[in-house]
Parts: sequence; structure tokens; C-alpha cells
Amino acid sequence: MDWTLHIEAEPNAEVLNRILEPLSAYNKMSVGPGNWEKWAVTVRDRENAIVGGSWGEIGYDFLKVELLALGRARNRSLGRRLMTLAEEAAVERGLRGIWLDTWTFQAPNFYRKLGFEECGRISDYPPGHDRIFFVKYLRAADRDRE
Repeated sequence: MDWTLHIEAEPNAEVLNRILEPLSAYNKMSVGPGNWEKWAVTVRDRENAIVGGSWGEIGYDFLKVELLALGRARNRSLGRRLMTLAEEAAVERGLRGIWLDTWTFQAPNFYRKLGFEECGRISDYPPGHDRIFFVKYLRAADRDRE
């Protein structure tokens, strides 16, 4: 078979799914199903309008925080409350941990104060800043393996 390569500048969902399907099948065969599901926590004002929140995915017994953004709701301890709620839900579900990434110009100290530990870093990305990966193990047995 002849193969050709194409750069897809703005790939649609179908293209992304076609690329993902064989990897998902391989992963499932190698380590079992990840039981992936999406999650979100919203912050709403008095009119019930969403002013911030967080979302991510749950899979392989970990909660991944994709995004936490509070906009005008910043600096009101909502970030701490939101992450505490997410952690409590993760513990209740029996998840092993939470992981996320942030940049040095965003909130690394916020996550450190919540007990997250740095587990990786990409230097000078974007230029002048680093991207930091954090993990927080929720089970004592997982924390003790470190």
C-alpha cells in the first residue's frame, strides 16, 4: 500500500477520532479500559450564570484537571474550594490521584499549597516561562511508593 502524509491545519472531530481509534484500541489491549469520562465543576453567580470553573477527564483511576479558570471570580478562595470539591469527589470514587499542568506565570504555588508535587517540567515554554506538571496521590499506598 502507498502511504501519503498530509498536514491537517484545522482537523475536525472525525479526523481526530480516526487518529485516536488505533491508539485507544492498543492501550485497551495493553492495560485494559481506561473507563474515560469527562467531568466539570462550575462556579455560578446569583443569576446562575457560569463565571468560572474547572473541567477535565477521569481515566485509569486518575482525575486530570484540564483547565481551572475563574475570571472575575478570582481571589475569593473559590479555586481552593473548587479543587477541594474535586479532590473529595475523586476520593469518594476511589481514584488514585489527580494530575494537572500549569505554567510558571499561572498558579504553580497555588497547587503546591494544595499538596500537589511537581513531577515534570518543560523549560522555556513559552519563552521565559516553564510548563510544570503536578500530581497528588490520594491513597497512602501510592504516596508511599514515591
